Amino acid sequence: MAITRRNALRVSLAGGVGAAVATAVSAPAWSAPMPAPQPGDAAEALRLLKRGNRRWRRYDSRHPNEGPARREEMARGQSPFAVILGCADSRVAPELVFDRGLGDLFTIRSAGQVLDESVLGSISYAAEHLAVPLIVVLGHSSCGAVSAAVEAHETGEVPHGHVGYLVEGILPVVEATPDEGGDFVDACVRANAEYIADQLRVDADLRELVESGRLDVVPARYDLETSEVSWL
Repeated sequence: MAITRRNALRVSLAGGVGAAVATAVSAPAWSAPMPAPQPGDAAEALRLLKRGNRRWRRYDSRHPNEGPARREEMARGQSPFAVILGCADSRVAPELVFDRGLGDLFTIRSAGQVLDESVLGSISYAAEHLAVPLIVVLGHSSCGAVSAAVEAHETGEVPHGHVGYLVEGILPVVEATPDEGGDFVDACVRANAEYIADQLRVDADLRELVESGRLDVVPARYDLETSEVSWL
């Protein structure tokens, strides 16, 4: 393999051609696969997500399972180990937040994690047909959809159109959340994630899987300032 100018510079710094050749032929970090749990192992799936978020927080992301071999493998089928029901907010991309790659996460996103038939159908497909063992309902700090619902609660004015549909989906949670004088929006973010997780646990398509232990549903909150996922 030819040595590029960049590798030549590494030669001079490392003190030998051998170091440069080793650098030149080493595989990119993203080409190495990272372990995934077997279907049904929600505890291991959760551990992998926690480890990935730890790497993300420390600016030590590995960007796993993105190389040529993984792409070829995923063309033949998928077996994700977790469903992430997250907000559509552009700052909360699950594959980045949890440092995972192609085929690892079955990602569904709607503003405020609002449930509708499309979202529920997608979750049911992952749980029933892909045997995904874990669902994470991922809210986040400074959520615009939750903030809009809080504003509607305070003013009595619900926005028109599609945004109003989202607000109406969150309003019952806001109205049931006590205002204890702190960050009320953030209290509603947490309550919303917990409420949605509770709804999923008793959903007609998912209840049997949850009760049998084949599926777990966990609410969580992502902090935009610290990059940390808190498990609720």
